[in-house]
Order: sequence, then C-alpha cells, then structure tokens
Amino acid sequence: MAMDLKEIERLIKDAMPDAKIEIQDLAGDGNHYSATVTSSTFAGKSKIEQHKMVYNSLKGRMGNELHALAIKTKE
Repeated sequence: MAMDLKEIERLIKDAMPDAKIEIQDLAGDGNHYSATVTSSTFAGKSKIEQHKMVYNSLKGRMGNELHALAIKTKE
C-alpha cells in the first residue's frame, strides 16, 4: 500500500514542528520519495543522527507503507 506525501509531511511535522519540508514523488508511484527537511532540531547532530530522526518520525512505516525515501537534512 502506497503512502501519501501529505501523510509523510504530517508525521515529520508532528515530530519536528518547526520543520520546513519539501517532498517529491520520484517515480510517480507513491512509493519512491525524496524529502528535504530543514529543522533547528538538527543543530549539533551528525547527518546520520539527523536522518535517524526523520526515519523515527515515520513510526515504523518505512519499509512497509513507504518503500523508499531519500533524505536530505539541513539546519
């Protein structure tokens, strides 16, 4: 089952309320997305920690409803 990009955005916003999020459906199939997330919560964290924060915000949907998500993070 595909995941809607608005749902991805909502989940990230719930975890990081100040986040500015840009999401693109890469393949047009609702399964392959790219997300650029800008948030002050990333300050002082490594890229790996920042990406984990985004994955954690998806609450286990990565690999299930959401097949692929390329992440770019910015402070």
